[in-house]
Formats: sequence, C-alpha cells, structure tokens
Amino acid sequence: MLSRDQALKALTTQSFDVLVVGGGITGAGVALDAASRGYSVALVERNDYASGTSSRSSKLVHGGLRYLQSFDLGLVREALLERQVNVHMAPHLVKPLKMVVPAFEGEHPDRLVGVALNMYDGLALPTLRSARKRKDAADVEPDPADWSPDRHREISGEEVVNLLPALKDRKPTGGYLFYDCQTDDVRLVLTVLEEACRWGAVVANRVNVTGLVESGGRATGVTAEISGGGEVTIKAAHVINATGVWADRLRPGELRDEAEVPRIRPSRGTHILIDRDLLPLNSGVIVPAGEGRSIFALPWLGRSLIGTTDNDYESESLENVPPSDTDVDYLLNAVNEFFETDLGPGDVAGAFAGVRPLIAPAEGKKSVDISRKAELYETSSGMITITGGKLTTWRAMAEMTVDRIVAREGADAPCRTRETALGRPINPEDLPRVEGVPDASYAALAGRYGKAAEGVLAVAAERGELAQPVVAGLDDILAEVVWAVREQQAATVADVLLRRTRLALLAGREAADIGSGVAARVADALGNELGWDEDRKALEVSAFIAEAEAEGVSVPAVPA
Repeated sequence: MLSRDQALKALTTQSFDVLVVGGGITGAGVALDAASRGYSVALVERNDYASGTSSRSSKLVHGGLRYLQSFDLGLVREALLERQVNVHMAPHLVKPLKMVVPAFEGEHPDRLVGVALNMYDGLALPTLRSARKRKDAADVEPDPADWSPDRHREISGEEVVNLLPALKDRKPTGGYLFYDCQTDDVRLVLTVLEEACRWGAVVANRVNVTGLVESGGRATGVTAEISGGGEVTIKAAHVINATGVWADRLRPGELRDEAEVPRIRPSRGTHILIDRDLLPLNSGVIVPAGEGRSIFALPWLGRSLIGTTDNDYESESLENVPPSDTDVDYLLNAVNEFFETDLGPGDVAGAFAGVRPLIAPAEGKKSVDISRKAELYETSSGMITITGGKLTTWRAMAEMTVDRIVAREGADAPCRTRETALGRPINPEDLPRVEGVPDASYAALAGRYGKAAEGVLAVAAERGELAQPVVAGLDDILAEVVWAVREQQAATVADVLLRRTRLALLAGREAADIGSGVAARVADALGNELGWDEDRKALEVSAFIAEAEAEGVSVPAVPA
C-alpha cells in the first residue's frame, strides 16, 4: 500500500478507469476485482478503512442458517459457496469454526434442526457430483475446489461439554455439531486492499467525496475534500458507489427518482465481549434469545463474543453508533438464561455496535426479516451503486459490480478473484524469533498477517520496546502500531486500537481508561513515526478517549 501522501499525489495527477467510493469490504473487493482484470483503479474512503459496518460484524463467514427459515435458499447457497472461496483465498484469515446446537434434560437433538443442517450441508456442495463423491468415495482425495467443512453430525453430551465448557453445569445430553467459518473482519478488509494495491490500485483514506463531476451528463470523476488538504478533483471513467449504509446519500435524488432505489434501512447490531474465564467456549453455539430469535456465542481472539441484536436504527447520525443499554441487557439476559450464569455489565470486557445497509422492503417488516441480498443500481450519470449483502459475499458482490463495467465496455475481462490469494499463510513456527516478543504473539501475528508477519517482527527487532505487548496479557505488540503507520496509512490512536488491532474491543474498559496508559503507549509509538511532540500526543490520546466513549466500547459497570 502506498503511503497516503503518495496516494494523494497519484489521485490528483492521474486519470483512472475505475474510482471506488467506500473503503469497507465491498469497496475493497471491487477495487481488487477491477484491478486484477487490468483496469486502473483508485479507491477513496472518507474516514478510515473499515471504519463503518465492516469492522462491526459478527466476525462470521457463513451461509446464514436462520435464512433457511424464510426459504431464502439462493442467498444461503451463494453465501456457503463464497464461504468456501474465502477459505481458499485466505486460509490464515478465514478459518473453520465448530458450531454446536445442544440438547438438555435427556432430550434428543431436535430433528427439525437436523433437517435444516442436512439442507445446509447440501447447499454447500458446489455440484451434485461433489455429493456423490463424498458419499461413494470418501477415501478419495477431494478436489481442492470442492472444499467444504465436514458434514454435521450428532455428538454426545460429553463432547458438547468439551466444546462448550460453560455448559458443564447444565449437563447437556447431546447435540448437533456443524461448521461455519470465522475471521477478523477489519483484517480481511485490509488484506483485500493490500492485494488490490499489488495489482496496481491506488487507495487513500480520509478523502470525503462531495459530488460527481460530469461531462455530457455522464460521470467523469468526483470532487472530494482531503483531510488537511482542501478540495480536489479525481478523474475516472467509471464511478462506483460502495458506501454501504451511506449509499443513498451520494446523489440521493438520482438514485431514488431514476433507479427507484428504496430507502436504505439501517439495522443496528450490538455485540459484547466477555472474558473467556467467565464464559469458556471452544466452539460457537446458537443461543435462544426469546420470541423465536437466537444469537451466537463464539470464541474470538481469546474472548467470548456475544451477538447480535437486529433492530431498526432510527437516528440520523450514523457516525458513532454505540451499543444501547437495552441491547446489552438483552444479550446478557439471553446468555445468563442459557448458560445459567450471572453475568452483568461489569463483566463486559468490550462492546461494539454497527448498522447494516438493508434495503427497505414494503412497510411492516422488521429488520430481522429483511433479506441480506445485494442490490446493484446504475443511474443516468453512469454511477454504479452496490449495497446490501453481507460480509461473506463480498467477492461475489464485487464480481457482479465489475461485470457491469465490462458489459458496458464490451470488453473481454473475466473475473480472476476466485483464484486470487490474499496474502500468503505461514506456520508460526517458521517465523523468526525476536527477543522480547511473547511466545503467544507468534501465532497471533501469523493469523493476522500471514507471511507479512516477518515484516512486523523486523520492526519489533528495531527497538526493544516495540516487542512488548500493547495491553498486558494480550498478544498485540507495539511493532504492529509502527507497521500500521508505515504500511497501512494508520494516523490516529483509534485507527490502531479500533481497527489495525482490536484491542479497544477486547479490552474496551482498559483502552478507554486514560489512566491505564494503553492509549498513551500507542500515541508514543505513532508519534515517533509521525513526528508528534508531547502536546500532540496528549491531544491524540484525548481524541481517542472521546471516540471510544462515543463508540461505547466500555460498558458502564452500573448502567446509568
């Protein structure tokens, strides 16, 4: 990835085939797809990469088992096939996750759930031939292109407890085991962007698009305000609006009047994180949450991740969306009832909420009932808008978008992303050892960066303090702060604690406490790279504390 200064110079002096507006997973995917087909590509993000919905997901790459209830089989199948592609593209980032549906009080697992899981398994198979191969030739080495997790199966109560130690006191009698996948959503976005840059894309954060530039009624670029640099014009033959929940705020009249685009209906999803010692999980579990709803409890980065809620979000502001006290109570109540625990707000290590860009249907539907299907619109200016969808289907959404450009031009430029690797995996044992780096950090670095972890460790070797953890007891080291500045355009404490690492979620209470020194340690590392004096470092710490409060990463031990 170019430095931001280099990227800004290229944006203002070059003309591009494709300009992508939006630096979440959809925009990143479009940039990669277009660049890998040979287009010259620019991408701009008005805040920081993945600072919107793409950093606030449930961290699952999955088909969406609950969508079978509404018979949305096409969406489930597409997502399951894309789940497989994601694992092929980035096996160090997208990893299979065991999921459990337990049974209690001597009951057998619900047969209807078994039927649904049979459908889930079947929809994950690329072809009927794959199903025959699996049934009739289990001993034959499978085609890598047909990768999918093992089929679901019934397991004993003992196996349930091994996978879900938090259920030990409830004495489960059995259950179903099935598979989905899990990732760090921000790390996936950054890795896709880095791969797009390897194909020649130019990307820059903190560039706010303010309007379209037109010639003869057709978009030929955009005007944009650069943070700290005034207004510029960026020239491009094709403009892609991939701004997610903000999609109908760029040329809203054009979108609604011409394409009859329904209103983007934001839905807030809240998640909380609990220390693993309080809620030990070795696999994910579906937790009943009342009124026919369910939530997930998942192991994630050494914590237990609980979520999500799914409620209409009515506020006009989509900038900082904190978890509501009501949502936190809802999640805690569901977990306490299911696991027979007594967790309270004071046990929440961190929390986050985000808004999903759902396409508003006819009146009367709750957001939980709205499809996650992607929608593509092209209007008279030539601007293409892609919105809706879900994290799992980012690649398919990008392919659909760039296919529209290819069709418009009558070009011969097939999609390549299905076979594109996102970085290179590496065994943690193969990473060079650096004095002072905790043993547990090597596996974490390999999982986050793949082979690029060698570069992070080279930074750690520059000065002894860079090998030290940012937060005591967690795996992230200060060298990652420096790497984020040099290689990923990080410029603020929030960029590091909320996105380049996930420490503001994993240790929200500590990160948001100015007295803990966490933000100050990050500001020191950032400032040494960016030339900040002590006053500037103090200002950056204060800015992060204010943002952390606005984001609600630290849940009050006693609700207000």
